[in-house]
Parts: sequence; structure tokens; C-alpha cells
Amino acid sequence: MRFALSAEQADFGAVLHGFLAQGRRDLAAVGVGDVSDPVDLVVVFEELGHHAVDGPVVETYAVGPALGIGGSVAFPPHVPHAAEADRYHLVEGTTLREATPVTTHASVDPARTLVEVTGGPVVATDVPAARAFDLGVLACSAQLLGLGRAMLELTTAHAKTRVQFGRPIGSFQAVKHHLADVLIGLELARPLVFGAAVTMAPRDVSAAKVATSEAAWRAARTALQVHGAIGYTAEYELSRFLVRTRALRTAWGSLSFHRNRVLEAL
Repeated sequence: MRFALSAEQADFGAVLHGFLAQGRRDLAAVGVGDVSDPVDLVVVFEELGHHAVDGPVVETYAVGPALGIGGSVAFPPHVPHAAEADRYHLVEGTTLREATPVTTHASVDPARTLVEVTGGPVVATDVPAARAFDLGVLACSAQLLGLGRAMLELTTAHAKTRVQFGRPIGSFQAVKHHLADVLIGLELARPLVFGAAVTMAPRDVSAAKVATSEAAWRAARTALQVHGAIGYTAEYELSRFLVRTRALRTAWGSLSFHRNRVLEAL
């Protein structure tokens, strides 16, 4: 059976892409806050990653709605700190509490400040914490997929214009092979993400996180290798995607946690 996005989903992704490409970040204006279906969320978060959108977007548009809250949230032990926001919550088992920020922690991504919180009054009990967590993992996976796409595009464009020995470096077989490996990794990860959005099975969600983390990490390594040291300078566009990938690769559960969850389900 062939799975593909509906025309409406494809159109929404294209509209969001154009919206973000204009530098606009008022996501409510394009209806992102009304998206709840997991497949639709993947469409949204892939584009948010593709444009390296800042802020606690996973918490605001995926996890928070599943818990019936606004703001950021900590999910110990896998998400011990909340992303910086106006309001904070803490999940303990299936209990949801208001939370108070205690300490801020710098991230490898300068645009992603993390906040240590302490729990306060109980907001709700028996919340769907497991599903909310998996929605966070899924959204993070889609972001990584979009980040990988962006880095591949930036690197391909750079390889076509940077000249060495009188030829664009993109004409060298070694560079072509590296870029092809990145593309293959991303394309193999993509169906795992959308498959996980269809089933929302913990095993599938974890498999998607592992695949996208590795694919985006390969895209980042290749991008830095092809660009050279300029790729990591703060003034260069690529650096935003490199540091965001580094931060999200271990966000919403480590790779070892997700690999173990897949193995336990076999």
C-alpha cells in the first residue's frame, strides 16, 4: 500500500513554507495552533525545522495541547528542564503541576534556553502523559527531518558555487557521494516519521526519533565538512541549523532510551 500526504496536507505544508520563508513567525496567523492530528503535526514541524524556527514550539503546539495547557513543560527524567517560556508546568507520572522556574541553563543552541523548574499546585491528575510525551518525540523527530533537509539544500548550493582547482567542488565524486548519503538517510527516515504519526505506537515513535537524529547528524557533519570552518561561525546561516540539530538530537529522550524502547517492543 502506498502512503502519501493528501492534497490538503501538501498544500498546507507549501503555504507554511512560503509563510516562514518570508521571515514571519506569527504561527497562529496561519493556523498552526489549530493542528492536532499527528500526521498534520509532522507536516508542520518538518517546516518549522526546515526554517529553524526558535522557541518552545514542541511544547506549545504538540505537547501542551495534548495536556490541555499553554506554555512549556518538563517531563523528567527524559525532559528534565522546560524550554524557556512565559508559563511552566511539570509532569510527574500522570499528574500535572504548575511549575516555577528556578535556574536557567544555557544550551548548545543559543536560541534554546532551558529552565530548571520546581513543582507547585496540582493542575490535573490522570493526564495523558504518555501520549503527550510521544507527541513531543514525534514533533522533535519531524523538526530534525526538516533541519536535515535545510542543511542538505544549503550544502548543495554551496558545493555548486565554491570553486577549487578551477571546478565547483560539487563536481567532485567524493562530495557527490557524501551528499547522496545524506539524501538517502533523510529519505529512509521520512516514512518512519509519518508511519509513527499514523500508529502513534511508542516503538514506532522511538524508531523515528533514532532515524531522524542520525540522518540529521549526518547532514550536519557533511555540511560542516563541505563548508569548512565558515559553516560554524555565528554569522553564517548554516550555524543555526548545526546547533539546533546538536540540541534536538538528544532532546525528548536520548538515543539509547529510544533504541531500548524499540528493542523491548520486538
